[in-house]
Amino acid sequence: MVIEKTVKKILKIYEEAWVKQDISKILSIFAKDGVYHERVFEEPFKGHKEIAEYWKMKVCEEQSNIKFKLLNYYICKETIIAEWDASFDSNIENARMHIREVAIFEISGDKIKSLREYWQSEKMPLKK
Repeated sequence: MVIEKTVKKILKIYEEAWVKQDISKILSIFAKDGVYHERVFEEPFKGHKEIAEYWKMKVCEEQSNIKFKLLNYYICKETIIAEWDASFDSNIENARMHIREVAIFEISGDKIKSLREYWQSEKMPLKK
């Protein structure tokens, strides 16, 4: 069973990695063979190499001015269910994106072995 101290650490590092657009930080909480499933109807990113490529493209190149607020989290054995509210400037769409997400993390020891994201977003004009 994953303990709450580990859960808080993983979620804090996830937040910091996203807000600071830090690839090495996000990889630090994934198992070497971890799976990152951003869109459930598409293939997941498997292992550090694919996760790093996804993070570089999606987070580092496409997003800026990232804000993150953890709303809730729940622990059930080796599973964390977390809900957060986030926003960022989309460098692709030239808009401010607002996202509400639920993520399901499967944990092994102190590493993420699987992450599945379920989210909805809305697009807002950039403030000038």
